[in-house]
Amino acid sequence: MKITPVISILILVFVRCQPAAERQTNSGTADTRPNILWIVADDLGTDLGCYGNKTVYTPYLDQLAKEGALYENLHTTTAVCSPSRSGLITGMYPVSIDCHQHRTPFKQSLPEGVQPITAYFKEAGYFVSNRSFREKNKKGKTDYNFIHHFDSLYDGTHWGQRAQGQPFFSQIQISFPHRPFYNDTLNPVNPAEVLLPPYYVDHPLARKDWAMYLETIQLVDVEVGKILKDLEADGLTENTIVFFFGDQGRPHIRGKQFLYDPGTNTPLIVRRLNGEGANQWSGQLVSNIDIAAASLALAGIRIPDHIQGRNFLDKDQPDRTFLATMRDRRDETVDRIRAVRTTDFKYIRNFYPERPYTQFNAYKKYRYPMLTLMRILYKKGELDEIQSRFMSDVRPPDELYDLKNDPYEINNLATNPEYSQQLQSLKGQMDDWLEKYDLGEYPEDPRAIKAAEELMQGRFKRNMESIGLSPDISDEDLLNYWEKELLGSTENYVHEN
Repeated sequence: MKITPVISILILVFVRCQPAAERQTNSGTADTRPNILWIVADDLGTDLGCYGNKTVYTPYLDQLAKEGALYENLHTTTAVCSPSRSGLITGMYPVSIDCHQHRTPFKQSLPEGVQPITAYFKEAGYFVSNRSFREKNKKGKTDYNFIHHFDSLYDGTHWGQRAQGQPFFSQIQISFPHRPFYNDTLNPVNPAEVLLPPYYVDHPLARKDWAMYLETIQLVDVEVGKILKDLEADGLTENTIVFFFGDQGRPHIRGKQFLYDPGTNTPLIVRRLNGEGANQWSGQLVSNIDIAAASLALAGIRIPDHIQGRNFLDKDQPDRTFLATMRDRRDETVDRIRAVRTTDFKYIRNFYPERPYTQFNAYKKYRYPMLTLMRILYKKGELDEIQSRFMSDVRPPDELYDLKNDPYEINNLATNPEYSQQLQSLKGQMDDWLEKYDLGEYPEDPRAIKAAEELMQGRFKRNMESIGLSPDISDEDLLNYWEKELLGSTENYVHEN
């Protein structure tokens, strides 16, 4: 019998409307497909105990890593949330689906044939949910940079709303360690013990800011522990595959919004069923668009041909040889940077070398105390050569880093003749990738840029006035504010039972 589109829809409706306890597979057995849970932290670098940071206290995540596999080289396609999350939920590069400009005022629908992976889970009979950690019934962060409606993408906010026995694909969004940071009063981090990167100046404000970042990561750990306990209390641990990762890297200078490792590298821990892969470490290159592909495969759902992510859990599939990452307009700050990263090297191309790295950005002006401090010290000539480089008024068109010998990415080898072969090879890989995947419009519509500027100017003014400051405040006065705010009293996190 030929199955018409109308009959297909009726069959799908019948399957969804069956009580889950009565739903059967083709073999006549109960539906035992695994549940898939994504726990997503906001702005999280690889600063966890299980990743080797001895200053931070993350017992729940450390235990999760023992029960699962830890991936050292997950990199998000971008280092800011809306493009990164757009790629995550579609399995597509943001530049391939016109989602690369951060929170564009003129969102478009996804290209024809492309849809969020929630649609494929729904079609397969999964209950699909997304919630904020703090409240079970509060809709979770999407921030997708395309036209979407939460109630169309998701069936609800919590796996408890599904039909009995129905498998689920759920996301839980943790807002930490996104700024503002909080003190963890139960396990304070001593600022004197934190390890600052060499491109940071060693200053009490820097140490306090970094310590509070680590303490806020500890609060991520607390919330992950509660989620895992809820899963166990509901009897779901044994049949739920857990992914833990961040939507991008650290919310620090040279991190978030940029394509150095701190901006794109975030933890990835995958706990599979029956102890598979337990207590394993992997150095393979993984893009966050690969998480979509792997999740579909684990649920037994065919990965659509258009998806650019790959199932990194498939041992029969060769590992990636390189990763591509990208930066475009972030808030009101116009930029364009592309990078390709192998296990050993990274090549960065700056399309606006005449512009400073630290172009004005209202969000960072309001939230990043170290940016203000380093601007002042740079003007005074009190930064060393490494610290000064990122504060310069210009930047090189090409950057090349030996990641094994220079993990902080501070020694640019692009003009070193000894590395010309690596440079030309990576430039060729980037050119090929740009031609195949970078389908965005450049330059961006000036109307969108202007709308973003007006939005951020208004937001900056309101934010500054909310803390009693003028938006025209001098760097010196803003630094005085931060020193009083961070080196004096700070807001504490309230631990809940």
